[in-house]
Amino acid sequence: MFRHIGRKSGLPRYTVVEVVRHDPSTDTYIIASGWGEKADWFQNIQQEPEVVLYSGRRQMAARAARLSLAEATGALKDYAGRHPLAFHKLAKMMVGQELEGSEADCRMLAQEVPLVILTPHP
Repeated sequence: MFRHIGRKSGLPRYTVVEVVRHDPSTDTYIIASGWGEKADWFQNIQQEPEVVLYSGRRQMAARAARLSLAEATGALKDYAGRHPLAFHKLAKMMVGQELEGSEADCRMLAQEVPLVILTPHP
């Protein structure tokens, strides 16, 4: 879950998201916007990228940044390889069809489902 600032209200908002990957060495998280670019949280972080990330009992300040299409494709390909069943189900939910996790499938999904990296900072 992470806290972000509402772009219209300026108030704190909380959102639980799908973690595509967590890199323990850098403590970065890659998350997916299942509702695409229209998701309120996604629009909010475009305006104010400073967020607070909650993972288990941990809380940390982080900066949100959208991944490029190539980066998002690679992250989804990695996710599909590690979690094929979850990838199939999530793809069906997000784009309405089951995908196999090929490079082309992951690129198509990345075009519809923005991926964001949350990078912690002190």
